[in-house]
Amino acid sequence: MADYNDLQKKVIDLGKLTLRMTTEAGSGHPSSALSLAHIVTALMYRIMRYNPRDPWLNSDDRLVLSEGHAVPIVYAAYCDLGGVVGEPDRPKQLTSEDALTLREADSLLDGHPNPAIGFPFFDAATGSLGQGASVAAGLALAARLDGLDRRFFCLIGDGESREGQVWEAMDAIVEHKLTAVLPIFNSNGQGQSDYVSTQQSPDALQAKLTAFGFDVRVIDGHDFEQIFDALTAQPGEKPLAVVAKTVKGWGVSEMTSSNYHGKPLREDQLADALADLDAKAAELGVADVSAPASEVAQLTSPDPVPLNRRPSVSAGPFRAACDAAGMGKALEKNVLSTRRAYGAALLALGGDPRVVATDGDVKNSTFTELFAQAYGDRYFEARIAEQNMVSMALGLAAAGKIAFASSFAKFLMRAIDQIEMAAITNANVKLVGSHAGISLAADGPSQMGVADVAFFRAYAHSKRTDGAPACRVMLPSDAMSAFKLTELMANLEGLCYMRTHRPDVPIIYSEDESFTEGGYKHLHDGSDLVIVASGYMVHVARQALALMEANGLDASVIDVYALPLARPDEILQIGDDCNGQILVVEDNYRGGVADELAMAAAVSDLGVTVHSLVLETMPKSTKSPEESLRAAALSPQHIAEAAQAIFDSIA
Repeated sequence: MADYNDLQKKVIDLGKLTLRMTTEAGSGHPSSALSLAHIVTALMYRIMRYNPRDPWLNSDDRLVLSEGHAVPIVYAAYCDLGGVVGEPDRPKQLTSEDALTLREADSLLDGHPNPAIGFPFFDAATGSLGQGASVAAGLALAARLDGLDRRFFCLIGDGESREGQVWEAMDAIVEHKLTAVLPIFNSNGQGQSDYVSTQQSPDALQAKLTAFGFDVRVIDGHDFEQIFDALTAQPGEKPLAVVAKTVKGWGVSEMTSSNYHGKPLREDQLADALADLDAKAAELGVADVSAPASEVAQLTSPDPVPLNRRPSVSAGPFRAACDAAGMGKALEKNVLSTRRAYGAALLALGGDPRVVATDGDVKNSTFTELFAQAYGDRYFEARIAEQNMVSMALGLAAAGKIAFASSFAKFLMRAIDQIEMAAITNANVKLVGSHAGISLAADGPSQMGVADVAFFRAYAHSKRTDGAPACRVMLPSDAMSAFKLTELMANLEGLCYMRTHRPDVPIIYSEDESFTEGGYKHLHDGSDLVIVASGYMVHVARQALALMEANGLDASVIDVYALPLARPDEILQIGDDCNGQILVVEDNYRGGVADELAMAAAVSDLGVTVHSLVLETMPKSTKSPEESLRAAALSPQHIAEAAQAIFDSIA
């Protein structure tokens, strides 16, 4: 039997610090943290190969805390180890005193893990439960590509294991044979408001994991002998999974007498709780034992492989990329869909080994299949599991990859929570939603992305810690803009979303056109009013322009291809020069480009009125895009009539 007395003493010390820091914060989850005290201590002081003084290394083992609310025990250990936070050019070494700043406004120790604020020990923001195993899978896929011998320890709560995404991730881990990932289920039997279901019991979890294809170890999560045997075991052909039976609030009587969750001890309770841990130390015979030294010299790390700091990536010439994608004949007619152009761009970008792609079993519709066929080792089929796909892409991005994740725009909305966590993380993920808008027609509303612009625009107007938008939104109208905006996304650091549409449309732009973050194009210069459109609706607006001109109405047409707009005042000025009237047409619900311009107009000195034609009824199946537009009152005729009515009202 190995002697783990020094680690037992370390558990006591970290437990005390966890109690103090949560009481000082006045909030937190000390009981969940204490249930993981032994496992976290074993990982961070003995098992993991990593260097707390250089958390940016892309070669170390990683800890993914899916059970994000239990983070105080990890913070306590990291502070005790003198771990580094901040940025590579402005590192700061923590001390145990820093642990007492938990949850303060200017602290890097957020209530739940978040690398974006300067805690790079973690790769992803967690706390919205069920997502960590997917992140670990993405990290492991990247390590396999890079030929790195890394392990990814993912701590998952038994309560959160009711989340479907957990099992999407388990499926993916087994399918891709990701033996570098070790899911560890913290089976303490308690959720937030009640005890967990028998369906999340240790026996049930063991049965489920076995059925999914794991080699499962069930252990006492407070027994170091069992912990080390399980967590250092070498997997065979099957991935390993551990179900650890633990006690919520271990060592503290106040927390173990009932279901105690999500609240710290009061100041008047703290002394008794600390005494409980002292009594536990005496019971274990470690009261006078020295805890392991908190020196990095005791830790080992593989040779460092620093993250690539992003030299630019090029898709090359549009025509050459389309020829390589087998789209040359389509170009002869100067007609191509934005989704096809995205596929050609992704294929062209694939020459850079940092570019990876994943798709939700619609690669033959999104055209990521072109990348998959050419770069199969860097394509990861997520199948019909969009939540896992987005979080897996987050893990790939955290390991330095330029990660593209594609599906129908409508299906990406299943992963709203996962996308939000990617935004919180500042993840370098590029989301592409195909079949957006109502031009999809025949497949009907269950397949149409019509709420996506409003959702992503909300993040476009939220700032990251570096001041950049939390998400950039791309709205290409033709194949050229889709191609160049795909390349632009690959070179922008952070979360991006691009919506593409199904129908083939005329190519508007020439090869020498440039597209920039937050930009627009002034396609036609008129004097009576301004028509603003994006995506597929640019073509509809141009058709409407022909009808308007036949009736003597002269309108400007503007293509807004990216949000947030960098210079909305320029569009307002064009509108001011056109009788102060702007009509925005969109095939999505409210919250998109019209709101973008209305928001700018509300604070502008210009007397501009922003009108809008947007999707205001629930769409349904039709036999053609034209019929869908007529049904939604968004056809060229409807736009021309609305424009005429606006002009007549000011005449």
